Amino acid sequence: MGGRNRSVIPDQVPRRQGPRQGSPIAEDLGSADLAVVGAGIVGLAYALAAARAGLSVVVLDREARANSASVRSFGVVTVTGQAPGETWRRARRSREVWAEVAPRAGIPILQRGLVLACRREEALAVAEQFVAGPMGAGCRLFSPREMEDFGVFAPGLAGGLHSPHELRVEPREALPRLAAWLETEHGVRFLWRTHVREVAPPVIETSGGRLRAAHAVVCPANDFLSLFPEAIERHGPVRCKLSMLRLPDPGWLLPASVMSDLGLVRYQGYAGLPGVPMLRARLEAEQADALADGIHLIAVQSADGSLVVGDSHHYGDTPDPFMDAAVEARILEEARSVLRLPSDARPVERWIGEYPSARVPAFIAAPLPTVRVVMVTSGTGMSTAFALAEEALADLVGLPAPVLAA
Repeated sequence: MGGRNRSVIPDQVPRRQGPRQGSPIAEDLGSADLAVVGAGIVGLAYALAAARAGLSVVVLDREARANSASVRSFGVVTVTGQAPGETWRRARRSREVWAEVAPRAGIPILQRGLVLACRREEALAVAEQFVAGPMGAGCRLFSPREMEDFGVFAPGLAGGLHSPHELRVEPREALPRLAAWLETEHGVRFLWRTHVREVAPPVIETSGGRLRAAHAVVCPANDFLSLFPEAIERHGPVRCKLSMLRLPDPGWLLPASVMSDLGLVRYQGYAGLPGVPMLRARLEAEQADALADGIHLIAVQSADGSLVVGDSHHYGDTPDPFMDAAVEARILEEARSVLRLPSDARPVERWIGEYPSARVPAFIAAPLPTVRVVMVTSGTGMSTAFALAEEALADLVGLPAPVLAA
């Protein structure tokens, strides 16, 4: 992981700010080939794809910096376990883009790969079946002894599944640094604290004035009502609430991002394997409460040594903003069953993550010929946004469609 920086708070943010509330209205905000509404990872992915295609780009966001789903996530670019077909192909392509862009934008890769720690023999059986299949290319199994030799995993595990494909960045740093790099290296213009009232190219009406743009992409995250609500409602998204924790430095380094048995029954990439029903039956007998709370373990490590651990999944039109102590206890119980955590380890930070969820992993709506509304509705924004943006931008502005691996 390299040297440990005690801070995980970004030390740089994009410089240009939109008009502040109460400031004089700027009547003319200039023009661009593409206006992107939303500066989360999906919006930034579109800005990158458009800039690489030679288009001028303006990104608008109502906040002073990215503050929603993208920066509240684990920052794992997950390939292994993604749903077969389109999502898996997008994840592999997005991983390629992250590997290329991160060093150029000054974004450290803090972990590489994934270790899925198998607590039960039924979980190891699923892992064996996955490695033997077409989506298991490059993956391998770890024996119980190999897991012990890492010095970070709890004793008594049945084994593990290792994937070399994953990358992990610190999202609180990665998003502002990616935006700053897009501005300085690609000429993308950012208008922060700017509310978009209407998108009707060639005119974009905002709280700061009027922007002219030939095309627009709206990336609304969990805002289903401000722009094109009818187009969004057709897909029936709801909001998914996540419980997230940070634990103090345990005194050791993770070899990779970590998951556990619960992930094997949640991720769609494993769903069709013959051993999954037996694993699910045992989990329902032993961890029914965790399944009911949508818990599956993800543990990653920040540059200061602290661990980000989670998460749970609760769905609704308006999830409450409160963290349940019982849910937190179940997340910690799963983490302690997999990792050698100090007995006195207690959360030093808590937060609620949130993303849109729907029947499909992502959707692209076309409410107007020159507008696309894009929403990743499966919690895979960090993992798939770059590829999704390349595809949708090609359709919007008439570029050749990108070719994804089979």
